[in-house]
Amino acid sequence: MSEIQVTINGKELTSKAGQNILELALANDIEIPNLCYDPRLRPSGSCRLCVVEVQGQAEPVAACTFQIQPGMVVQTQTEEIRAIRKTVLELLFYEHRGSCTTCDENGDCKLQRYAYEYQLSDDVFEPPAGEGRRENYTTGNEALEYDLGKCIRCGRCIQICEEVQADSALTFKSRAASVEVSTAFDMPLNDSTCELCGQCISSCPTGALYERAAKGKGQCKDLVRTRTTCPYCGVGCQIDLNVNPKASEIVRVTSEVGCIPNNGNLCVKGRFGMDFIASDKRLTEPLIKRNGKFEKATWDEAITFIAERLKRTRSQFGADSIAGLSSAKCTNEDNYVFQKFIRACIGTNNVDHCARLCHASTVAGLARAFGSGAMTNSIDELKNAACIFVIGSNTTEAHPVIGLYIKKAVMKNGAELVVADPRAIDLTRFARLYIAQKPGTDVALINAMMNVIINEELHDKAFIKERTEDFEKLETILKDFTPEKAEGITTIPADKIRAAARLYANAKTASIVYSMGITQHTTGTDNVLSLANLAMLTGNVGAESTGVNPLRGQNNVQGACDLGALPNVYPGYQSVEDSQIQANFESAWGGKLSGRKGLTVVEMMHAIEEGKVKALYVMGENPALSDPNLNRTRRALEKVDFLVVQDIFLSETAEYADVVLPSVCFAEKDGTFTNTERRVQRVRKAVAPPGQARSDWKIICEVATKMAYPMSYEGADKIMGEIASVTPIYGGISFDRIDSVGLQWPCLDKGHPGTRFLHEGTFKRGKGKFHAVEFIEADELPDEDYPFVLTTGRQLYQFHTGTMTRKSPAINQVSPTGYVEIHPDDARRLEISSGENVEVITRRGRVTTPARVTSKIEKGWLFMPFHFRESPANMLTNDALDPTAKIPEYKVCAAAVNKTKQPK
Repeated sequence: MSEIQVTINGKELTSKAGQNILELALANDIEIPNLCYDPRLRPSGSCRLCVVEVQGQAEPVAACTFQIQPGMVVQTQTEEIRAIRKTVLELLFYEHRGSCTTCDENGDCKLQRYAYEYQLSDDVFEPPAGEGRRENYTTGNEALEYDLGKCIRCGRCIQICEEVQADSALTFKSRAASVEVSTAFDMPLNDSTCELCGQCISSCPTGALYERAAKGKGQCKDLVRTRTTCPYCGVGCQIDLNVNPKASEIVRVTSEVGCIPNNGNLCVKGRFGMDFIASDKRLTEPLIKRNGKFEKATWDEAITFIAERLKRTRSQFGADSIAGLSSAKCTNEDNYVFQKFIRACIGTNNVDHCARLCHASTVAGLARAFGSGAMTNSIDELKNAACIFVIGSNTTEAHPVIGLYIKKAVMKNGAELVVADPRAIDLTRFARLYIAQKPGTDVALINAMMNVIINEELHDKAFIKERTEDFEKLETILKDFTPEKAEGITTIPADKIRAAARLYANAKTASIVYSMGITQHTTGTDNVLSLANLAMLTGNVGAESTGVNPLRGQNNVQGACDLGALPNVYPGYQSVEDSQIQANFESAWGGKLSGRKGLTVVEMMHAIEEGKVKALYVMGENPALSDPNLNRTRRALEKVDFLVVQDIFLSETAEYADVVLPSVCFAEKDGTFTNTERRVQRVRKAVAPPGQARSDWKIICEVATKMAYPMSYEGADKIMGEIASVTPIYGGISFDRIDSVGLQWPCLDKGHPGTRFLHEGTFKRGKGKFHAVEFIEADELPDEDYPFVLTTGRQLYQFHTGTMTRKSPAINQVSPTGYVEIHPDDARRLEISSGENVEVITRRGRVTTPARVTSKIEKGWLFMPFHFRESPANMLTNDALDPTAKIPEYKVCAAAVNKTKQPK
């Protein structure tokens, strides 16, 4: 990009082509007042406050819309310019009828700051007599509030809703002095296309839009901001917890524009889903179950009881009779200490966590094909991809901020988007091509696409020759897998399969994005291997904006895997069956370790049934709602001799426990999370924990020490130091290096800058390996008794088992219950109407839930979210396992639907 020389206030600066004056000034710490400017938005020049003088221009110009020209000379602070700005401010205050001294935005309002700087008269700071709030489009909404009296009609809220979110929920209504922000036809906000992301609040410069729950709880000038990482999905958004120090209360959540990876953008959960932190349902002291009822206990009593029971179990039945579930909700430090406890203190590799239920097939498949089972690219690279192939990922609901990058790639950069999903998800609005494959037929679709690519010679022969092996094996099985054959399996028309193949193969840079729609199958590993085949076939891996990108489901599911909360690998994916690696960890940890792979999540439950596992220690997981075939899982939890649950709430799983220990949540501890792009980021304590709750790693250390394996650390930073010493991919990670911006592994030493994208020049395993993957049908198919295909997944407003999000009034207002989606033709045949209760039945159980009649799902297919304990979808799902990754088949099972008796 060419550089341009410019002079601002006598200072010579270098600008990039395409920059405007305001962007160049701000980049060089030159203050130009502005109110309507947001770097995420197209400059509008509507506030007219950023006027400057440009030599050769007859009149002052708006700095935010005036592009830099070679040799330009700019003055930003002349007497005339300051006089114009003062007049503009006075006019703005005529519309802005708020009182600065009582406003919640006091101390963080640009309009207020400029008013003081330009010495406006005192009367502008008080609202006219008789002015009061009135009903508007936010009335009754639990999430946000619009105060017309503070609105300056800059339009930023409307712009960000349209240009960034692409929801277009907001607009201006009325004319002249009566103009105000509203929704189309002035409908209530919850009835509009609004997704409650709160982006309008983040962009509002005056506090006219604000979080309703934060009103009156503290002015911005009095709030203390703590930068930390969001505890929900795997994006790893950086958030600021705004705390009222007097009340030790989190008042609101904000995010700074420019922060990595989310650039100030948040979703509904990140902005409005933090009520759980101060919930009165939090666990505050240890509980021991006696005679079928929980009784309060001291920490010493609980720790001693646990240690004695575990020692007795190990002595009687052996170390492998004990198993542990670690957690993707906990920090890297928590997970490292937990798996070390299970391995070095207990003496078994029976440790796993919920990655087994979401991305175990990613770790298995990509490791076999590439040598590393992680997202190959950075989130930010998606916006520059020429083609994005989204398959099995409802990105805008499960990973909303990554969804923004995909939308940006299409809307602003002209990317071709191909979406393959059984449901017409929101991203289909932006797709060049949408194809709906029958659940469980992904391999057939991908194989047919590769058949087209080879037959039309669109494959990258040089890449295949130089950087891969076993192409001939793949080519052999693809010869007869035509689009016509795939059409009969997937229901996708053959011409659309050809179109998808051509769009992907012809792109200069193409990125695959997938999630649990690919992985949660008995053929999950095959699905992942097929996507790796597709990328290597076209040379679309190992470069910027091109690769294979699994979106990890929870905030630290990547980190929990990285740090060894898996039964087959130590931290850094080092095999437990490698004798040299085992010896290295025995030396580091000071104890004898097992050389046998341990049990996975579902295998643990089956082993309890068989009497092989006698004790189970659960840290921050909720298998009683998240596991497939819940009736079977719950029977196992009832049967196990000894169950310890360490959590922030008395979850469905904790109700089965013999001992429950109260732990702190993310806002009450220090540590790190690793996001889906392999970025290790800080987690910081913002508020005190409730009652006697303790950090997870501290609890585990106390139990281990009581069991005669002393474990102690001065702090989370010291644990990270130990992690770096035994985990090569984290070798250069330390708290001081990631204090402001996280680093992406592999980061091999203290001088390593981290790795933006993987496999440049060579794959981790040397050459990429093609796998000849044949199509295999799902474990359970529809029949006469169960004629529907049921698939499950997430929705935007809730998260996982709902233990956190369902504590939020704003979220519950728009997402109060579960539901089952059914096609209008099926609903008509069964005489089912939207909103009425139906019974969904599989071979494993039956659940009653409201029907949602929609054409987003194809005929013969059903969809249920799994977040709701009142209608637990996982009561229905199939616990058949992928033979390689041991991941259950959440995404396909045979089901029936019955109309239930409606109350009179």
